[in-house]
Amino acid sequence: MKRLSILVLSALVLATPLVQAAELKIGFVQTERIFREAAPAQKSQRKLEKEFAERDASLQKIAKQTQDLQNQLTKDGATMSESERSRKERDLASMNRDFQRLQREFREDLNTRRNEELAAVQERANKVIKELAEAEKYDLILQDAIYAGPKIDITERVLKALADK
Repeated sequence: MKRLSILVLSALVLATPLVQAAELKIGFVQTERIFREAAPAQKSQRKLEKEFAERDASLQKIAKQTQDLQNQLTKDGATMSESERSRKERDLASMNRDFQRLQREFREDLNTRRNEELAAVQERANKVIKELAEAEKYDLILQDAIYAGPKIDITERVLKALADK
Protein backbone atom coordinates (compact mmCIF):
# COMPACT_ATOMS: atom_id res chain seq x y z
CA MET A 1 0.00 0.00 0.00
CA LYS A 2 2.83 2.38 0.88
CA ARG A 3 4.43 1.59 -2.45
CA LEU A 4 1.18 2.35 -4.33
CA SER A 5 0.77 5.74 -2.61
CA ILE A 6 4.37 6.66 -3.50
CA LEU A 7 3.68 5.77 -7.15
CA VAL A 8 0.47 7.82 -7.17
CA LEU A 9 2.22 10.77 -5.53
CA SER A 10 5.11 10.51 -8.02
CA ALA A 11 2.67 10.43 -10.94
CA LEU A 12 0.93 13.55 -9.65
CA VAL A 13 4.22 15.39 -9.20
CA LEU A 14 5.33 14.46 -12.71
CA ALA A 15 1.96 15.34 -14.26
CA THR A 16 1.77 18.80 -12.67
CA PRO A 17 4.49 20.36 -14.89
CA LEU A 18 2.79 18.95 -17.98
CA VAL A 19 -0.45 20.68 -17.07
CA GLN A 20 1.40 23.90 -16.31
CA ALA A 21 3.40 23.65 -19.57
CA ALA A 22 0.18 23.61 -21.54
CA GLU A 23 -0.58 27.07 -20.16
CA LEU A 24 2.80 28.58 -21.02
CA LYS A 25 3.05 31.15 -23.77
CA ILE A 26 6.36 30.63 -25.56
CA GLY A 27 8.00 32.68 -28.30
CA PHE A 28 11.11 32.27 -30.40
CA VAL A 29 13.36 34.87 -32.04
CA GLN A 30 15.88 34.18 -34.81
CA THR A 31 18.89 36.19 -33.68
CA GLU A 32 20.78 35.78 -36.94
CA ARG A 33 17.83 37.19 -38.86
CA ILE A 34 17.67 40.16 -36.47
CA PHE A 35 21.36 40.90 -37.12
CA ARG A 36 20.81 40.61 -40.86
CA GLU A 37 17.45 42.33 -41.42
CA ALA A 38 16.76 44.73 -38.55
CA ALA A 39 16.84 48.41 -39.40
CA PRO A 40 19.41 49.20 -36.67
CA ALA A 41 21.64 46.37 -37.90
CA GLN A 42 21.53 47.62 -41.48
CA LYS A 43 22.23 51.16 -40.29
CA SER A 44 25.24 49.88 -38.32
CA GLN A 45 26.51 48.03 -41.40
CA ARG A 46 26.33 51.19 -43.51
CA LYS A 47 28.06 53.13 -40.72
CA LEU A 48 30.90 50.60 -40.61
CA GLU A 49 31.29 50.62 -44.40
CA LYS A 50 31.53 54.41 -44.37
CA GLU A 51 33.91 54.42 -41.40
CA PHE A 52 36.32 51.92 -42.96
CA ALA A 53 35.98 52.90 -46.64
CA GLU A 54 39.03 55.18 -46.64
CA ARG A 55 41.29 52.56 -45.04
CA ASP A 56 39.97 49.91 -47.41
CA ALA A 57 40.71 52.14 -50.41
CA SER A 58 44.21 52.76 -49.06
CA LEU A 59 44.79 49.01 -48.74
CA GLN A 60 43.56 48.48 -52.29
CA LYS A 61 46.00 51.12 -53.51
CA ILE A 62 48.93 49.49 -51.68
CA ALA A 63 47.94 46.07 -53.05
CA LYS A 64 47.94 47.49 -56.59
CA GLN A 65 51.33 49.13 -56.09
CA THR A 66 52.74 45.86 -54.75
CA GLN A 67 51.30 43.93 -57.68
CA ASP A 68 52.67 46.50 -60.16
CA LEU A 69 56.15 46.21 -58.65
CA GLN A 70 55.90 42.41 -58.78
CA ASN A 71 54.86 42.58 -62.44
CA GLN A 72 57.72 44.96 -63.23
CA LEU A 73 60.22 42.61 -61.57
CA THR A 74 58.82 39.64 -63.48
CA LYS A 75 58.83 41.50 -66.79
CA ASP A 76 62.06 43.50 -66.56
CA GLY A 77 64.00 41.58 -63.89
CA ALA A 78 66.24 39.83 -66.42
CA THR A 79 67.32 43.11 -68.03
CA MET A 80 67.91 45.06 -64.80
CA SER A 81 71.28 45.43 -63.19
CA GLU A 82 71.90 43.16 -60.22
CA SER A 83 71.87 46.05 -57.73
CA GLU A 84 68.65 47.52 -59.15
CA ARG A 85 66.91 44.13 -59.12
CA SER A 86 68.06 43.49 -55.53
CA ARG A 87 66.81 46.92 -54.44
CA LYS A 88 63.41 46.34 -56.06
CA GLU A 89 63.14 42.88 -54.50
CA ARG A 90 63.87 44.40 -51.06
CA ASP A 91 61.28 47.11 -51.76
CA LEU A 92 58.76 44.45 -52.77
CA ALA A 93 59.42 42.39 -49.63
CA SER A 94 59.06 45.50 -47.49
CA MET A 95 55.83 46.49 -49.24
CA ASN A 96 54.46 42.97 -48.76
CA ARG A 97 55.25 43.04 -45.03
CA ASP A 98 53.70 46.49 -44.63
CA PHE A 99 50.63 45.46 -46.61
CA GLN A 100 50.11 42.31 -44.54
CA ARG A 101 50.53 44.25 -41.30
CA LEU A 102 48.08 46.97 -42.42
CA GLN A 103 45.62 44.35 -43.65
CA ARG A 104 45.78 42.48 -40.32
CA GLU A 105 45.26 45.73 -38.36
CA PHE A 106 42.36 46.65 -40.63
CA ARG A 107 40.65 43.27 -40.06
CA GLU A 108 41.18 43.47 -36.29
CA ASP A 109 39.82 47.01 -36.08
CA LEU A 110 36.86 46.16 -38.32
CA ASN A 111 36.02 43.06 -36.26
CA THR A 112 36.24 45.02 -33.02
CA ARG A 113 33.94 47.74 -34.33
CA ARG A 114 31.55 45.20 -35.85
CA ASN A 115 31.31 43.42 -32.48
CA GLU A 116 30.62 46.74 -30.76
CA GLU A 117 27.86 47.57 -33.24
CA LEU A 118 26.32 44.09 -33.01
CA ALA A 119 26.33 44.32 -29.21
CA ALA A 120 24.41 47.60 -29.44
CA VAL A 121 21.91 46.06 -31.88
CA GLN A 122 21.50 43.04 -29.62
CA GLU A 123 20.92 45.28 -26.62
CA ARG A 124 18.19 47.18 -28.48
CA ALA A 125 16.65 43.94 -29.74
CA ASN A 126 16.64 42.45 -26.23
CA LYS A 127 14.88 45.55 -24.92
CA VAL A 128 12.24 45.29 -27.65
CA ILE A 129 11.82 41.56 -26.98
CA LYS A 130 11.31 42.20 -23.26
CA GLU A 131 8.75 44.91 -24.00
CA LEU A 132 6.94 42.59 -26.39
CA ALA A 133 7.02 39.75 -23.83
CA GLU A 134 5.53 41.94 -21.14
CA ALA A 135 2.89 43.48 -23.42
CA GLU A 136 1.75 40.14 -24.83
CA LYS A 137 2.23 38.20 -21.58
CA TYR A 138 4.84 35.69 -22.78
CA ASP A 139 6.21 33.32 -20.17
CA LEU A 140 9.31 32.41 -22.14
CA ILE A 141 11.07 33.72 -25.25
CA LEU A 142 13.95 31.71 -26.68
CA GLN A 143 16.75 32.65 -29.02
CA ASP A 144 18.76 30.28 -31.21
CA ALA A 145 16.97 26.95 -30.89
CA ILE A 146 17.65 23.92 -33.04
CA TYR A 147 14.02 23.86 -34.08
CA ALA A 148 11.09 26.16 -33.44
CA GLY A 149 7.80 25.98 -35.24
CA PRO A 150 6.44 28.98 -37.11
CA LYS A 151 3.58 29.22 -34.62
CA ILE A 152 5.92 30.52 -31.90
CA ASP A 153 8.31 32.51 -34.12
CA ILE A 154 7.95 36.21 -33.24
CA THR A 155 10.99 37.41 -35.20
CA GLU A 156 8.86 39.36 -37.68
CA ARG A 157 7.16 41.31 -34.88
CA VAL A 158 10.55 42.09 -33.31
CA LEU A 159 11.87 43.32 -36.68
CA LYS A 160 8.82 45.55 -37.11
CA ALA A 161 9.17 46.94 -33.56
CA LEU A 162 12.85 47.69 -34.16
CA ALA A 163 12.00 49.48 -37.41
CA ASP A 164 9.36 51.58 -35.68
CA LYS A 165 11.76 52.85 -33.00
